[in-house]
Amino acid sequence: MKFCRVRTADGIVPAAVAADGTLRSLAGHIADLSSHSIAYGGLAPLDGLVLSDLPEVTDRDYAPILSDIRRIFCIGLNYSDHAAEAGMALPDFPILFMKVCPATGANDPIILPKGSEKTDWEVELGVVIGARAQHVSVETALNHVAGYCVINDVSERAFQIERGGQWVKGKSCDSFGPVGPWLVSADEVPDPQALDMFLDVNGERRQTGNTSTMVFSVAEIISHLSEYITLEPGDVISTGTPPGVGMGMKPQQFLRAGDTVRLGVSGLGEQTQAVRAWET
Repeated sequence: MKFCRVRTADGIVPAAVAADGTLRSLAGHIADLSSHSIAYGGLAPLDGLVLSDLPEVTDRDYAPILSDIRRIFCIGLNYSDHAAEAGMALPDFPILFMKVCPATGANDPIILPKGSEKTDWEVELGVVIGARAQHVSVETALNHVAGYCVINDVSERAFQIERGGQWVKGKSCDSFGPVGPWLVSADEVPDPQALDMFLDVNGERRQTGNTSTMVFSVAEIISHLSEYITLEPGDVISTGTPPGVGMGMKPQQFLRAGDTVRLGVSGLGEQTQAVRAWET
């Protein structure tokens, strides 16, 4: 099932995508989509529901896919051709960093940080943990996945690379965490290593890729992280980006106020973000 949360005049409504593409309200059946509901039987009341019988939600103002995303783990240089365009060697182990900004809706604007000159785009496959994972094997890692989503790992490259320290400060500015529009349940994604990805800026294709070219698979990432960090329901992992980021272009190109970014992953939906200037 494809789940989402939609902002309406009456507040945020949990919904699901019906076969005809309409959104159907789950209000009255579940209170919300949260880390608890995806992990601990909170979606059981939906068993047997016929989505076409439920009230239609006509709004398309998507909120973040869960009400309480606590942690966004990110994997760097996880596509060999992206590492090459960045001029960096392939890692021996998954490179881990964090996004500590709040998750935003799929179509919420990207706000250029104050003083930014190098805000960049990165289409990525997101993985949402649905069962506690501690020291799990590669063979069983996908059993801990609730579902998948689209993420734009928006990045300020000067903050990330030129100002010392860890990457987190270039990854965590306000509005840098678009997640969604949907949380697509794991049963609808039989092979997370066979998903096409794209990203356009102002209608021009910038990124084209497929998750088959990941250096470390989703299962390998989950297994590796679980050696060091206990992954909990509601945790999100952003699994890396294919080539075509602005930093890798010659000459480099970065986002400016007035730009429009559109991106998607096959079967997981699309995002569209307007880029806006910083305002005090």
